[in-house]
Amino acid sequence: MKRRDFLRGCVGAASGAAATAWLPSLAQAADFPKPVPEAEGLTAYQKDGCIQVRLDNLRAIGYRAQPSLKYPYFYPLAGPLSGLSLTTESALPYPHHRGLWLGCDPLNGGNYWGDNGLKSGHIRTVALELDDVAADGAVTFSQECVWEREGSNPFNDQRRYLVEILDARRTLIDCSFLLHAGEDVSIKGAKHSFFAMRAAPDIAPPYGGTLINSAGGIGARETYGKTAKWCGFFGKRRFHPEVTEGIVIMNHPANFGGNCPWFTRDYGHLSPSPFNFLDQPWTMEKGEPLQLNYRVVLFGGTPKEAGLDAIFDQWLG
Repeated sequence: MKRRDFLRGCVGAASGAAATAWLPSLAQAADFPKPVPEAEGLTAYQKDGCIQVRLDNLRAIGYRAQPSLKYPYFYPLAGPLSGLSLTTESALPYPHHRGLWLGCDPLNGGNYWGDNGLKSGHIRTVALELDDVAADGAVTFSQECVWEREGSNPFNDQRRYLVEILDARRTLIDCSFLLHAGEDVSIKGAKHSFFAMRAAPDIAPPYGGTLINSAGGIGARETYGKTAKWCGFFGKRRFHPEVTEGIVIMNHPANFGGNCPWFTRDYGHLSPSPFNFLDQPWTMEKGEPLQLNYRVVLFGGTPKEAGLDAIFDQWLG
């Protein structure tokens, strides 16, 4: 027998043996020719510091809290009609903006916002727990975080999130943050703060989208430094130009004692935060609490069609 014929025979025999070895495991693996009943509606899954929320088995919302991240954040946040994320995980300018997050810079000499490594400031997850999906289909999960850098611990926080499908065109995310000062805190001024969003480029003004607030202000010129019930972006989706979608943050009137003007940028960033508009430093004593509540709405259509004012009023009860 020639050497090449011998080798060909060995390879063929090995391949046949390998294929045969796989047959039992393939035969034992269950197949599902139809959607499994438990995949209907909202479902959730936690793995390796992430929580994935699905709608009818398609990923709708992701929450990322791995220890390697500067801070935890939501991404993606899928539009109810297109399935495209209404936020971006990185876009120019300022590619360190991550979807929907809580952070601050400067904060007691640290940076809990920028893309400059963990040593300058790190919002580290201590605990992340996904609850069972409620009977009404809502998904809830909780988290504990510590804000830290070497020699400093400005905040510890407890977070609670609720995800709910209001209808086929509207999704709600209620966000509750209870922060306790781990040391005396003083913020003289910080345009990079606190709860913040970076919208997907296609719904931001440079790409044809609209920045709007509840008072009817349009663009950064009419929304920056103004108080409002809600503020956000909407527009036609690039890969589905027949679809209009948007995302807004609703600011609870009790946040920061009721004095909470909006920091807005046409390129897609906004934050309901007073820290860029302070007349005197914001201070907290060690152990002092700060409660913050927000509602995020993902919607199809225009803000008027989504009935955002009614959603806000219902939220306040």
